[in-house]
Amino acid sequence: MGLSTHVLDTMHGCPAAGMGVALYTTGGGPATLVKRLELNQDGRNPDGPLIADAALQRGTYRLVFDVAGYFRRRGVALPEPSFLDQVTIDFGVAQPDQHYHVPLLVSPWSYSTYRGS
Repeated sequence: MGLSTHVLDTMHGCPAAGMGVALYTTGGGPATLVKRLELNQDGRNPDGPLIADAALQRGTYRLVFDVAGYFRRRGVALPEPSFLDQVTIDFGVAQPDQHYHVPLLVSPWSYSTYRGS
């Protein structure tokens, strides 16, 4: 069922279109970049799942969201250094036959995440 993400900008009340995201594998050594992308108008990967169906493997992963860059491009005056620069979410996939959805709700000062459906 794969791996997906969705980012909502809680400051502006909209999807975080244009936010940069990087996906890494992290098991057993240094993190390995899988892909970089920019979120579409709906705050999602424009190519669909980050990892599709059978390609998702049991293991540990990391999503890195460029929060400060996104808000600066939106014209938000952030202090230097910003309170949140990049938000990193490390998570595990124990059952790769299930869908893993990692949403992010974010503002320049806070964020939350959960395992979505």
